[in-house]
Amino acid sequence: MAKVALLWFDQDLRIHDHPALQKIADQYDRLICVYCDEPSLIKNNRYGLPNYSVNRRRFLAESLQALDEGLQRYGQRLIICHQSPVTALAQLINRYQVGAVFRSRSAGCNENNNWQLLQKAVSQVRFEVVDSRTLFDYASLDAMLQHFPKHFTPFRQLAERLPVLPPIALPETLPPMPAGLAVAENVLLPLVPVEVTAVEALAEGFEGGEVKALARMSAYFASSAPAHYKEHRDQLDGWSNSSKFSPWLSQGCLSVRQVYAALHAYELQYGANESSYWLYFELLWREFFQWYGWVHGVRLFRFAGVKSHKPLTSFYPERFKKWCQGSTPFPVVNACMKQLNATGYLSNRGRQLVASCLVNELSLDWRYGAAYFEQALLDYDVGSNWGNWQYLAGVGADPRGQRHFDLDKQTRLYDPNHEFIRRWGGFEKTGALDSVDAADWPV
Repeated sequence: MAKVALLWFDQDLRIHDHPALQKIADQYDRLICVYCDEPSLIKNNRYGLPNYSVNRRRFLAESLQALDEGLQRYGQRLIICHQSPVTALAQLINRYQVGAVFRSRSAGCNENNNWQLLQKAVSQVRFEVVDSRTLFDYASLDAMLQHFPKHFTPFRQLAERLPVLPPIALPETLPPMPAGLAVAENVLLPLVPVEVTAVEALAEGFEGGEVKALARMSAYFASSAPAHYKEHRDQLDGWSNSSKFSPWLSQGCLSVRQVYAALHAYELQYGANESSYWLYFELLWREFFQWYGWVHGVRLFRFAGVKSHKPLTSFYPERFKKWCQGSTPFPVVNACMKQLNATGYLSNRGRQLVASCLVNELSLDWRYGAAYFEQALLDYDVGSNWGNWQYLAGVGADPRGQRHFDLDKQTRLYDPNHEFIRRWGGFEKTGALDSVDAADWPV
C-alpha cells in the first residue's frame, strides 16, 4: 500500500523552507495538502468583534490562492475544508488511510487544542510537529523553555549565542495526491472584495502569497534601506520606513530563516551596522513572543496576563467604539486607527500609541484592544499581538510595568507638522471623551 501523509497548513502558507514538505517528499508516496477554513472563525468572538476584517480576509485568500498555484506546479492542490479541523481532517485520514499527519508548531491555544483532539479522534496515525515559523527549533531551545525568561533581554542574550539553521531548499518533487481525492473550488467563504482608494495606497503593496513575499524581501535587501532601518523605523507612515515583512511572516508566506539568511548575505556584501543589526534584533523580538505564547498558553489571553495582579479598568462601550472608529479627543490616535481600519496596517510606533491610549487615557480592558487588532491587522500573529498588548498593559514581559506614552509629546516628536494626522483625518470628529456617565446619564 502507498504511504500517505497529510500536511495541515495553517500559518505556514509557502513551499520554500518548509521542513514538513521536505520530510514528506523523502518518505511518503502520496500527499494531501489541507487548509481548514473553520466556520467559527467568521463569527464574532467573545469580545463581540469579528475575527477577520475584510482586509485581513482578503490577504489570507490571496495567500491561499498563491499556495495552491505553487502546489499545482508540483502536480498538487490545496484542499480547503469548510469544517472544524478535527472533523475535516479525521474524515480525510480515515477515508484515504493516512499514515502520518504533519503541522507547524503554533503558539495558538485553539490550534494546539484541535491538534490534541485530532490525535484522540483517530488511531494508528503518526503525528509530527515541525518548527517552520521560528528562527530556532524546539530542540535548540529545550533547556531555555524549561525555565523561560520573564523578559526579552535575558532571552536575547541566550538566543544570540545560538546558530540559525540555513533555509531548506525547495523540494525537487512532491508526492501526488491519493487517487480519487476530489478537489473542490478553493475559495474562502464569505469573502467580500475590497476596493482600494487613493488614501489607502499603503495597502497596495500588501498582496498575499509566497511570490509577493519573496519579491518584497529581494527588493528590500537590494536597496540601501537595511543600512538605515533604525533611523526610520519609528516613522508613523510610509512604505519605505520599515521592512514591511510582517504580513507575510504572519501567514508563513515568508520564512523567517529566509529573512535571516538574506540579512546575513546583505551584511557580508555591504557591511554590517547598527541598523542592520536592529533588523535581527526585531526578529529576536518576534522570536521571543512566538515562544512566549507557546510556553504560557491560555495565560496569553487572561486579564491578569502572566502576572498575578489584575489591572484597574472598567468598560465604557462608548469609549471603546470611539477608539475603534478613530473619533477620540486625541488626533494622533484617531489618525492611527483610521489608517489601521483602511489598510490593515499600522506602524510599530502607531501601535504603541493607540494601545497606550486605550489602557491609560481610556482606562479600558487591554484584551478588547488586542481583540480589535486581531481582526484588523494583516500581520496578526497570536504570540506577537497578545504578548505585546500584555507588555504595554503591565501584565506581561515588561520589567518596568505599565507603559504610558505622552500623546502630545509623541505627536511633537513624530508628526510635528501634523502631516500624518491630516492625511488620515485625525482632527475630524474630535470632542469630549464621554457623552454619558457611568450610570448612562448624559454628561
